[in-house]
Amino acid sequence: MKTLIVTIFMTGLLPFALAQSAAPPKISPADAKNHVGEMAVVCGKVVDNKVAKYGIAGHGKPVSFDLDQAEPSPVFYFVAFGEKPGGPQEVISAYQGKRVCVTGKINEAATGGPFIMAADRSQVQAQPEPK
Repeated sequence: MKTLIVTIFMTGLLPFALAQSAAPPKISPADAKNHVGEMAVVCGKVVDNKVAKYGIAGHGKPVSFDLDQAEPSPVFYFVAFGEKPGGPQEVISAYQGKRVCVTGKINEAATGGPFIMAADRSQVQAQPEPK
């Protein structure tokens, strides 16, 4: 009887165990183009940034950060927003020249490059420099 109760209980928990999702894969900026539409963690060094001319209501001006390769042929970028009142300068000083890992869904820009929209700053994690 105990075995039957334990079996029923374990069977009831099975859907919860299977519903957990695996951590997104860690990929390089150059490989991001092969993962458009997927959740991933893209890690690289911020080498350039661009501040948009116009802001987005509730967020301020977006800043685009190129990883590993700058204009004219960037391989990947992410978009983040500065915290008020520092705005764009605050977010630029937080990431410029640093190694970062950005987590999110990889989208494809109209210009053809892959990017992640990091509206939530917790999606971007600064990494220690390799020794």
